[in-house]
Amino acid sequence: MAESWLLLTVSTAGASDSLRVQVWRRLRSLGALYLQQGVCLLPARPETTRALDRLADRVRHGGGTARLLHITVSAPEEEASVVAGFQAERAAEYQELLDRLPEFTRELAAERAKGRLTYAEVEESEADLARFQRWTAKIAGRDYFSCPLGDQARSAVARCADDLARFEAEAFSAETGTPPARPATRLRLAREED
Repeated sequence: MAESWLLLTVSTAGASDSLRVQVWRRLRSLGALYLQQGVCLLPARPETTRALDRLADRVRHGGGTARLLHITVSAPEEEASVVAGFQAERAAEYQELLDRLPEFTRELAAERAKGRLTYAEVEESEADLARFQRWTAKIAGRDYFSCPLGDQARSAVARCADDLARFEAEAFSAETGTPPARPATRLRLAREED
């Protein structure tokens, strides 16, 4: 594997509570793997290097201490363990997303059953789908080692988009009284542009 790594040690003791929260949020959004409190690891990639350089500067200017080291892990089994740690964290995130997606499908089915095939329901569901799409993209952005659940999550979100496209076509038909020629393609185009 021979990955190059960034090891960040950070302490916000004596700094503001807002700085502590900013550091925590930024490290979580990057997908940092905590080795212990205040010590985390990320693969050394241009985007993570820039982000951690900026974060370390922010910590220092905010009254904390930060040290950023470029390291390699010489033992293959240790590096495999680190990668497994990253994989486990992404798998947990993808699984949480996957656990929530069936509710989206159930909601569309319930609206169909109640005969609420309306533009308002389409808009509400579009907002929900957009949230799931953004969530998927955020996880994928920190999925440095291609977690197997990533493909499953993207497929599940795509199925939700297809279901919503069918619902939209049904709503159009219900509101206009004209049968649609095919499901709406607007949602598919939005996915392709992302």
